Amino acid sequence: MGVGQPMRGEALNLVWFKRDLRVFDHEALVRAAEAGPVLPLYIVEPELWAQPVAAARQWRFVAGALARLREGLAELGAPLVVRMGEAVAVLEQIREARGVAALWSHQETGDAWSYRRDRHVADWAQMHGIPWRELQGGGVIRRLGNRDGWAQKWDRQMLRPALGSPALPPHGLEPGAIPGEADLGLGPDPAEAIEPTPEAGRALLEGFLISRGEDYRRAMSSPVTAYDACSRLSPHLAWGTLSTREVYQEAIAAKRFHESRKFRQSIDSFTARLHWRCHFMQKLEDEPEIEHRCMHRVYDGLREPDHDPARLEAWVTGQTGWPLVDACMRALTATGWLNFRMRAMVVSVAAYHLWLDWRKFGLPLARLFTDFEPGIHWSQSQMQSGTTGINTLRVYNPVKQSKDQDPEGVFIRRWCPELAGVPSNRIHEPWKMKPEEQRAASCVLGEHYPRRLVDEVKAAREAREKVYARRRAEGFEEGKARILKKHASRRRPRIEHPPKEDRQGNFDF
Repeated sequence: MGVGQPMRGEALNLVWFKRDLRVFDHEALVRAAEAGPVLPLYIVEPELWAQPVAAARQWRFVAGALARLREGLAELGAPLVVRMGEAVAVLEQIREARGVAALWSHQETGDAWSYRRDRHVADWAQMHGIPWRELQGGGVIRRLGNRDGWAQKWDRQMLRPALGSPALPPHGLEPGAIPGEADLGLGPDPAEAIEPTPEAGRALLEGFLISRGEDYRRAMSSPVTAYDACSRLSPHLAWGTLSTREVYQEAIAAKRFHESRKFRQSIDSFTARLHWRCHFMQKLEDEPEIEHRCMHRVYDGLREPDHDPARLEAWVTGQTGWPLVDACMRALTATGWLNFRMRAMVVSVAAYHLWLDWRKFGLPLARLFTDFEPGIHWSQSQMQSGTTGINTLRVYNPVKQSKDQDPEGVFIRRWCPELAGVPSNRIHEPWKMKPEEQRAASCVLGEHYPRRLVDEVKAAREAREKVYARRRAEGFEEGKARILKKHASRRRPRIEHPPKEDRQGNFDF
């Protein structure tokens, strides 16, 4: 039976899937099944995928996850229904055809667009007397007055038993097609495809917890080792093919079976980053405006007048003249993933050395991440740009990072092949090569590889001076106190914190 046929039988409990594309440990699905007949629904919203943060690599992952989700739900008795259109219009069409007893979903910490969409859905539900049950799906807590006790609540949520998958009666609706990238006006996109199924995510998690993760604490920072040493679960967490609780509980269980102290410490670091992942998402949940404006308003107008689109283009395309920065941006373009230390470095270079506005570089950067998560992305873009007013400035020297994290230039030479002939004593600073050295290396600057855009030491010094000048401005301390009251906890979380140098986020997944 397709949408548009007369209503029959009992009204349906709609389970609206968004960033929770799984059947295991899905509370909205379980509770809806307890309430009555279920219709599992995913709405493909063209306007959502037309947003400047969206990219084909993200939809490619989502589409594959939807195909597997449909199979999983069919095994339970009711395959996933996919409809394309504006959310309220799709929901109203189903209501008219079959009747809706309740709408069920997990809470979503999204961007301004998804917030407006949800308000329209809430108005629709209220108009028709349909209860909308939004359940907490991860560690982010809605309507939180302050952070006191947040860590303890996170612990309790993660330690609750994971939920199994309920049996579902058939709903009789046509499942509908899962559109391709071209149907949404996306692409072409060079990123490598990532296997999006829960089974693939669990295989990554198992390999990490059994063997790959032993050297995680040491190896997560270098792009030479991070691709193997990190779990690589971030897309699965971002799009919900695995729940944070499932991953956390598997990690805790694995820790008990390892005799190696080094491995147990690595698992501690990993679970701490699961905590910090939600910590940064909570910032956007508590203050949605930080997607568009500086967290501390004293930084409004700091970079905007000087923003240089040419520098932005060079940074996005890996043509800055700093080998490790360029290698990272090219690797991210090709794979959709980058370890966190390198993400922090490229953002620091954009914000300080190139003096780019975080809102301007945040958009193309979001499109490069298969694991794009709004709460983390905008919180981190501001934190690494120094506009929060409560964090220490982290100005990464791209040359020092290059020497520390890729001393032999292995990663650089892979992603910047024009530098393949440059000797190791010049690979991090090719501008120091004399003309005859450049010719011998087949790497003439300005011809084969770009000259660096600015002197990194001078640019960093000037950037610090500008930022610190704002910190001395009238009203800075009052604004800082307001932010601390809203975003900081007076109680130290029980969970172990990441090492100080990496206490900046969770992209090491």
